[in-house]
Amino acid sequence: MTNLTPPNGPLAPAAETTPKKAVGATDVLRALGRGRVLITLIIGLGSGLPFMLVGNTLGIWLREGGTELAAIGFISWVGLAYSLKFLWAPVIDRVDVPLLGRLGRRRGWLLLSQIAVGLSLIAMALIGPEGGLTLLGVAALATAFSAATQDIVADAWRIESAESDEDQGLLTSAFQLGYRAAILAGNALILFVASGIGWNGAYGLYGAAMGIAVVATLFAKEPVDRRTLEQVTGQVSLLSPRGLFDAIVGPFVTFLKTHGAAAILMLAAISLYRLPDFVMGPMIGPFYTDLGLAKETIGAMRLSVGLIASLLGIAAGGLFAVRFGFGKTLLLGALIGPMSNLGYTAMALVGLSTPVFAAVLFVENFSEGFAGAALVAYMASLTSIGYTATQYALLSSFYALLGKFLKGLSGVVVEGLEQGRPLMEAYALFFAATAAVGLPAVLLCWLLLLRHRKSDRSVNTF
Repeated sequence: MTNLTPPNGPLAPAAETTPKKAVGATDVLRALGRGRVLITLIIGLGSGLPFMLVGNTLGIWLREGGTELAAIGFISWVGLAYSLKFLWAPVIDRVDVPLLGRLGRRRGWLLLSQIAVGLSLIAMALIGPEGGLTLLGVAALATAFSAATQDIVADAWRIESAESDEDQGLLTSAFQLGYRAAILAGNALILFVASGIGWNGAYGLYGAAMGIAVVATLFAKEPVDRRTLEQVTGQVSLLSPRGLFDAIVGPFVTFLKTHGAAAILMLAAISLYRLPDFVMGPMIGPFYTDLGLAKETIGAMRLSVGLIASLLGIAAGGLFAVRFGFGKTLLLGALIGPMSNLGYTAMALVGLSTPVFAAVLFVENFSEGFAGAALVAYMASLTSIGYTATQYALLSSFYALLGKFLKGLSGVVVEGLEQGRPLMEAYALFFAATAAVGLPAVLLCWLLLLRHRKSDRSVNTF
């Protein structure tokens, strides 16, 4: 999968009532001479680098090593760290990291998490499947936890570093550009690297590459003097009962107060929106391997057809949102998202065919790009200023929590379907079933659209 808007990728800042000039990749490239923009791009690169390495790419490595589908599904549960990051986001928001805290709260946590990601990836390389799935799973969990922590603080650093709305748009685009480049590196380019030096060497190399992000953080500027800010705003220590309540409960209470009864409907729609993609995700890599696709073929297709389709899907999603609003865009994205699942059903039935693979990959990446752009824009419109890291993490966590839990059972389901039938037929039934789980999201998006049409506030967001 070559989704350029990954589940836990950067969200745009909160939507404003005053329209802003859109900032694209061209604007970012022109501004790379400005140190803050280049640093933001590299921090985004480091934030996105580990995402696929504990996800679908890991599944290809494991399946090539003969790991059973059920075990691959279970190991995918390490990705839950991304969805549970709101649990420790309050600590990131309110506590300085020991020793490194002298760099500032944001830079200290960012540096610690980047170093931890790099070392954990190197540990995965040293262990490998041959070292035992338990040890490899522990290393993968450490990588995911460190990467989720990096996402929390990187998002907060980026938002707080902006000096104006226009600057916020530029930094956000720079971050996204780096993040998307890292997704390609971990999803496609690594397949060529692994073909040349092996999976262990590839993971070790990518772990060492986190050093680039470490250097960027050392040159970055701390956006806010946290101690001065807390004295001015009257924030109390996290260790006190009031401080603990403000840090953990405050962001959720604020979200519920802001959106009222619609908050539950919003969170439900967000949590189900990309469920088909999440549930089938761990089985994509093993499916490619069992079908007989070479790593180089997968990588080449992802870098060509997949990349083009993703960019077209993202652009179409953005243009549709501008023309018709978030509500209709969300609904259309929920409708076309599961098409990629049905495409894999067709691919399993047809068998090994490069043209069919190209067509399925195009449909998959276009639909993911469109649906992802729609959801990112909608979640951004719900984000309010204040409790930057925690409330931001709340939305992105609900986005993926259910899907990342259910996907751990995907291998068990495929192996169950395989009883009494060929493996490819089992895959076909599995992918068709994952498409069907997208129907509730369609209903919820339709209800959201109806509700917001009746609300005066819908003028600005829907």
